[in-house]
Amino acid sequence: MAETLIRLDNVSFRYPGAERNVLNGVSLEIYEGDFVAVIGGNGSGKSTLCKTFNGLIPHFYNGDFEGDAQVMGASTLAQSVDALSKRIGYVYQDFENQLVRPTVYDEIAFGPINFGMADYRERAERALDLLDLRPIRDEFVWQLSGGQKHLVALAGALALDPDVIVVDEPVAQLDPVHAEALYDKLRQLNERYGKTIVVIEHHTEYIAEYCKHAILMDGGRLRWRKDVRTALNEIGTLAELHILPPQVTQAAHRLRGEEASGIGASQPLPITIGEAAERWLAPLPASIEDAPTPAPPREPSGAPVLRIAGLRHEYKTIDKRKANALESIDLELFEGDRVALVGNNGAGKSTLLKLITGIVKPAEGEITLLGQNALKLSPERIAEMAAYIYQNPEEMFIADHIRADIEYFLASRNEDGYGAFVDELVRIFRLADLQHRDGRLLSGGQQRRASLAVGMAMRPQLMLLDEPTSSLDVSSRKELVRMLEHLRGRVKAVVVATHDMQLAAEWANRVIVMHRGRIRADVAPSDLFRDEALMRACGLKAPQIVEWSRRCGFEPPALSVEEFVVRAAGRRE
Repeated sequence: MAETLIRLDNVSFRYPGAERNVLNGVSLEIYEGDFVAVIGGNGSGKSTLCKTFNGLIPHFYNGDFEGDAQVMGASTLAQSVDALSKRIGYVYQDFENQLVRPTVYDEIAFGPINFGMADYRERAERALDLLDLRPIRDEFVWQLSGGQKHLVALAGALALDPDVIVVDEPVAQLDPVHAEALYDKLRQLNERYGKTIVVIEHHTEYIAEYCKHAILMDGGRLRWRKDVRTALNEIGTLAELHILPPQVTQAAHRLRGEEASGIGASQPLPITIGEAAERWLAPLPASIEDAPTPAPPREPSGAPVLRIAGLRHEYKTIDKRKANALESIDLELFEGDRVALVGNNGAGKSTLLKLITGIVKPAEGEITLLGQNALKLSPERIAEMAAYIYQNPEEMFIADHIRADIEYFLASRNEDGYGAFVDELVRIFRLADLQHRDGRLLSGGQQRRASLAVGMAMRPQLMLLDEPTSSLDVSSRKELVRMLEHLRGRVKAVVVATHDMQLAAEWANRVIVMHRGRIRADVAPSDLFRDEALMRACGLKAPQIVEWSRRCGFEPPALSVEEFVVRAAGRRE
């Protein structure tokens, strides 16, 4: 029987000033060699739970702690955080904040050096090799892509050779290819090197593909711990908590309810694309060409909301050389455009958004916003026309509580009667219980919702969102999509820089693909997912339902679970 590495016995915890516990009587065991996903909605206690594993709670985070937490048979109360960090490696959701040294090698060796380990060089080199980071060994950390930084943070934890590795939101800021690569590394560490892996994850497709067990948190309580197949087939419980199983599981569940499906209720639902293609493909026709005729592309009308011509941006490297970040960007956005800006980490998406807002100035080129030369406007003036929601939501918070952050733009401009509007934003983004708390102390998903409310309070004509669905649970993600739809008629155009290909498929009317600082394509979602060569070259992956529909012979591919089910069920009748 596998050894118990972590044991919680009736653990409860409440943060200072909070009205209720964030953990409520949690009893749990983590076994040696397991690969566990911790799931649940935003604010369900997932991150707080995992911070009890390495002693951050109660040693670092003050609050009311009850119960017993043990690591390797010893109470965490009797062990220091630094001692526990040798046994429990932790990669935080805001992993960039745990990178403190200039170069990759320095960062990875930092922990062993500070613990006085004589073999720190060997440990750092071994971690480099485990994660294939040797090609960037001597690179400066600040010059790396988000995916590379994430791997460096993981390597820093690995250099201490911990028994357990905890990764909070492994793919929150990664493109699909880097996300899959990171999970491949975690699987290798688990299967080849015997490391116990714990991930906090909203993306059930990755849980299905890589994890062995799932722990469900609900309102600070442990709802259950089950093997992954059983957990992801718990459709009713997951729906109750606004957690969506993988898209193929959703579609199969819906199809099983169709009388013409011929699928028995006792047949387990598939949880991976491989299972769906192998066991559920046969009942579907070999070729389906019954999709509604797509509407012709909308012809732009009127003056562009945004016009970019010949835009180029460069930055200076540490050795004073100039490196191009964007090259030859030409782009026009029109009223009614819903644009998904996609591409791998480092493609230039965030840089482009910052250039539009005036936060960064280009080396050359033109930016015209609502008919005005944006390069001659201050960032404050641009903010009255174009709102930018940062990728890191904590950057949106400047006051000591959320409501003041939401009100700040309106109050600073002495707008009358904004209180009712702020109340509406608080309601829409489910911030009523959080509005008087410091945004920097909220969970990642709560911060995301609050930052969106801050941006909406600016009442912009152009909305620019950088990775808005990162760290959001399904309920919050649906609210975001509803809010984006609600913007029609209020905001002329919306641009979302995202790795969320489901959002690109289901919401956007245009997908702009960036790669290495250039625009490689500007197409409708269905056209993008037909172009496998383009997607492969730019580090993109189609949503699971698009891939299944393609294997089923759908032409064009279905872009959502709803579309897949309607078309598949219709052909069975």
